[in-house]
Order: sequence, then structure tokens, then C-alpha cells
Amino acid sequence: MLETVLGLYNYWIVIILMMAGFYTVIARGNLAKKVIGLNIFQTSVFLLYITMGAVEGGTAPIVATTADGDAALYTNPLPSVLILTAIVVGVATTALGLALAVRIREAYDTLEEDEIRVLEDRQDTLKQTTPKKDGEQTVSP
Repeated sequence: MLETVLGLYNYWIVIILMMAGFYTVIARGNLAKKVIGLNIFQTSVFLLYITMGAVEGGTAPIVATTADGDAALYTNPLPSVLILTAIVVGVATTALGLALAVRIREAYDTLEEDEIRVLEDRQDTLKQTTPKKDGEQTVSP
């Protein structure tokens, strides 16, 4: 039993990374930390696909024969190709997320979710109140 659990250590690493990234996205209020948590989560998914696509004793999928003339055992290249594409998409989404965080920081002078929500509520309240001609304020419907 213990050998089976320890023999699947790569899956345990994937689970730990996935939960750490998920926790960071859910529990942190800082937008930059959320982007980092999303990257950790993406990395765990990459490791999962690479782990599932690996073949013990497999070689690159190039047509070749072994020394005794038998066909070689090949590793499936599809998971590697998918992960390369996913890494490119992950870098692009990270860049977009960080660019949005920079713009939010410029607009609100903070990256904390709670402070941004308070500032937004304050702006909404100011937009709803319109001054009358004689100086009184009324709340618009």
C-alpha cells in the first residue's frame, strides 16, 4: 500500500500544486497574487498531462529499430504538443492579467479587491446623487 502511494509521487505533487494555486486564487484579495495562483494551477495541469503522456522506456517518435531489429517503444508526442500550446496560451493570459492589474493600479491606486469594491461603491453612490438647481441633492431612481 505504501509503495503504491509513494510510487505515484508525481500525482501527489500535481494535487499539492493544484490545491495551492486554487487556494491562492480563492483566498487572496490581491490581484497580482491571484495571477500567480492561476499560474501555479496551470503548471500543475501541465505536469499532469506530461505525467500521463510519459511512457517508461519510451523514445522519441522517430522511426528507428533497436539493435536486435525490433521496433522501438515510442512516447506519444500529442501531450507534449498540447502542453507547448497551453504554455503559450498561459503566458499570454498571464501577460493580459498583469496588464489589467497595472491599469487597475493606475486607476484605483490599489490591487486589493476589497478596496477596489469600496471605491466602486463610492463612485456609484456619487453618480446616483445629482444636485438640484437650488443646491439640494436628490437620489436618482
